Amino acid sequence: MKIIVLNGSPKGPASVTMQYVDFMRKKNSQHDFEIIHIAQQIRQIETSERFNEIIAAIKGADGILWAFPVYICLVHAHYKRFIELITERVAESAFQGKHTALLTTSIHFHDHTAHNYLHGICDDLDMKVYGSFSAGMHDLFNEQERKKLVQFSKGFFDAIDRDAPSSKVYAPLISPAFEYHPGANSAVLDSKGHKVLIVTDVENKQTNLSRMIERVSALFKEQVEVINLHHIDIKGSCLGCIRCGYDNTCCYQGKDGFIDFYNNKIKAADVLIFAGAVHDRYLSSLWKTFFDRAFFNTHIPSLAGKQIAFLISGPLRQLPNLRQIMEAYTQWQQANLVDFVTDEAYDSLAIDQLLDELAQRSLDDAKCQYIKPATFLGVGGRKIFRDEIWGKIRFPFATDHRFYKQSGFYDFPQQDYATRVRNLFLSSMIKIPVIRKKIYNKMMITKMIEPYQRLIAKL
Repeated sequence: MKIIVLNGSPKGPASVTMQYVDFMRKKNSQHDFEIIHIAQQIRQIETSERFNEIIAAIKGADGILWAFPVYICLVHAHYKRFIELITERVAESAFQGKHTALLTTSIHFHDHTAHNYLHGICDDLDMKVYGSFSAGMHDLFNEQERKKLVQFSKGFFDAIDRDAPSSKVYAPLISPAFEYHPGANSAVLDSKGHKVLIVTDVENKQTNLSRMIERVSALFKEQVEVINLHHIDIKGSCLGCIRCGYDNTCCYQGKDGFIDFYNNKIKAADVLIFAGAVHDRYLSSLWKTFFDRAFFNTHIPSLAGKQIAFLISGPLRQLPNLRQIMEAYTQWQQANLVDFVTDEAYDSLAIDQLLDELAQRSLDDAKCQYIKPATFLGVGGRKIFRDEIWGKIRFPFATDHRFYKQSGFYDFPQQDYATRVRNLFLSSMIKIPVIRKKIYNKMMITKMIEPYQRLIAKL
């Protein structure tokens, strides 16, 4: 059978993901694999007949494999742009009814959100989704993991043979028509020296998003700077070259304006308001380029201590995956997520009130330098980075290793010697039946809270 592989790596055939595809191809040599390097060729795809050639190949295929590395909780910006082109050029019918599967490589940092996103896209395209396979970057060297990939591949091809049905996981998005018209400002807020920056990609001033931005900007006594990503000189998205791994120097250094913009504007702000509209199941590919290119900071939190808020036009309530991506982003950045405001209230006065509260809370939190505690999204992500940078990806990410050592990010629990001694003692004690019964039946609950009670009494 004919399998089209849509490669989402900007490195083309020289990507880790394609090595997994090559393994699949070797183990399934009876099938014809055609690999199309989407992310690497996006400029050609946008500006030539290449897009139509790809669509023709998809129409003639038995199965479609979306194969891509995870970039900042999602697909690469260039892959995202290709997905936008499908809708812009009305090519959805080529995908309808096609059997498909997803293959990613990553260190498992929010790989689930990337899978959720693309599964939703496949549902929107009315494809038959067999399933997804999330491989760790080094899993191909493990025999058991290779067996899993072989089994996954076989299941996918068998599903094509049987013309197996698949149930939809994600409902179509519904965006009711509504025009937001802001009312008069109720107050003007004194930012007291805190720099407020709004970053957006809005192009049309006659949109809800543009009006929301204007409303928020007018709420502050001091002038708020609004920067449009369309006006920043950005030559392209992240190339995955990892040049930044040694000292945070990007391969684009001196070639466009993004790095200066990020260092001089983004890092200098106290309150960051990111404003964008929903495009398919994320924001625009230009916003994705922003997040991808910011990776020249590697795995070092570059927005630590900042207040971050989101203005979203579109059905965010129907996209919990997108909301989770933004929550995860702020948490691993060690920033504070103030709130989201969307135009989904469908009531201009209600939106005015939400925007007023967003501005007020942003300044209140900035003044007291409030950072809310991280949830699993931040704690889990930080532990993944800690372990990977200590271990398998210390090279090439030398700058991360230096930073993590100096900043105490290497907080391995086995280095907590007091806890180790306590665990050794208590583990030995509970092996004695009489003591074990007394601890678990009578002492566990009260003894667990005694340290907290002593602390509160002291305070």
